[in-house]
Amino acid sequence: MKASFRSALTVLLALLVTSCGASASASSQEQAPLPFVLITSAPSSTPTPTPFQPSLFTPTLPSLYSFDSVSAPQLILPSETPSPTPTLQSSPTATAPIEQLFPTQAAPPPESPGVSPTPLPLLTDNETINFLLIGSDRRPTGTSHRTDTLLIAVVWYKEGQVSLISIPRDLWIYIPTVGMRRINTAFQSGESGGYPGGGAGLLKDTILQNLGIRIDHTAMVEFDGFRRIVDTLGGIDVPVACSYTDWRLIHPSYDPNNENNWWLYTVGPGQVHMDGDLALWYARSRSKSNDFDRGRRQQEVIRTLFQKALQTDSFSKIPQLYNDLASTVITDLTLGDMLSMAPYAVNFTNANIRSYYIRPPYVQGWMTPGGASVLLPQEDALRQLMLEATTLSPYAAVRETITVEVQNGAPFETMESLAASRLNYAGYQTVTGPADRRDYANSVLVDFTTGQDANERQTIINVLGIYSTNVISLPDPNSAAQYRVILGAEYQPCFQPQDLSH
Repeated sequence: MKASFRSALTVLLALLVTSCGASASASSQEQAPLPFVLITSAPSSTPTPTPFQPSLFTPTLPSLYSFDSVSAPQLILPSETPSPTPTLQSSPTATAPIEQLFPTQAAPPPESPGVSPTPLPLLTDNETINFLLIGSDRRPTGTSHRTDTLLIAVVWYKEGQVSLISIPRDLWIYIPTVGMRRINTAFQSGESGGYPGGGAGLLKDTILQNLGIRIDHTAMVEFDGFRRIVDTLGGIDVPVACSYTDWRLIHPSYDPNNENNWWLYTVGPGQVHMDGDLALWYARSRSKSNDFDRGRRQQEVIRTLFQKALQTDSFSKIPQLYNDLASTVITDLTLGDMLSMAPYAVNFTNANIRSYYIRPPYVQGWMTPGGASVLLPQEDALRQLMLEATTLSPYAAVRETITVEVQNGAPFETMESLAASRLNYAGYQTVTGPADRRDYANSVLVDFTTGQDANERQTIINVLGIYSTNVISLPDPNSAAQYRVILGAEYQPCFQPQDLSH
């Protein structure tokens, strides 16, 4: 019975997080919209008011956190200058405006093709269940809503593997019966144009045509429902490897049009406990970053929810979770569909999820004749990415059999959680535990395997970016973990998931 609930809850939590990313219109400084609901009426021509747009400045991120507060977010007034404190070094995240990421222009695509482009060959088969997770920017003052968050989850339920694919909202592709448009307009076109299956139906066909991925189920979640569900779980502990700063309302109930109600808010680096409101802000905001970085943060939250769902202490919350989901999730996935996956729940671990992001070099910026900034697919590169994401990886299956125990020997709190998350992205299963002391200057890798594979050791070292590691050979066939990493003070947690090999 527990396996049944675990499988159902895992899928449900993955679906509910679709609400995370629906925010902001074309302006990179626009604040997050209000919650949406699924509608079927035609778009409204009435402009939608937006919150106050504060004058943004770029803080020096490493100065916004100190050694003894890495796990606690801070509020920084725009007029304040934080006092110097001992800091961790932090690599910059991809926060440049989109136009700075694309210095060249691509050849223009056809505005309105005379015939339907040839669909891509189907990349997925019947051995997977493929979910499309949708977030919308619909506001109560209007009826138009675009799907500014699109995330595909390809699930090999028998093998226990998952591929997450983040699709940028400005991807310029062919929408059946419509023509060349941004992908985030497909849902509304399907709703207003009477397409078979409505907006979800047109989105499914658009993705099948352009990416070659069959979509079996779709889900859309209301923002307030996401907050309630995370709070029902008691919050989630998100490993924030790179500090993030953006504008945030001081309290969700405050008027977003009042400039005094906005603060610069910083989280990380560290494992940050987030309630529903903080988790929603972290996964939605992009005033000081961009859609690509937002997609990365959305996947961080999804991965955390996935692992939370696998914990047995979630079982007691299932009745309340189910009630919340029933009123907030708009999906064609039935409880019976979820329960049918029950026998396979035991196959999933913290190393099961592979993350993919449609970003440069798989897309390139282009200005349409109408003056819109869009992202053109770079067909060969994007096709290769989709092929990797939709192929069951025997290499990943091998890594999943390797368990790495991560211990924090550094003076900075929760570093072991960040390093474990980094190894999970690369496909390694991890456990964490306390170190014998907290004054290691350099990291240590202990190899318990009987084979003592130098290449595997080097791969783990490269994934963690700890190039001054001391390696200890200690073969032990009875060890529960094949490797142990003891982090030293030199460990720098910030990394980019797209740079890690699967």
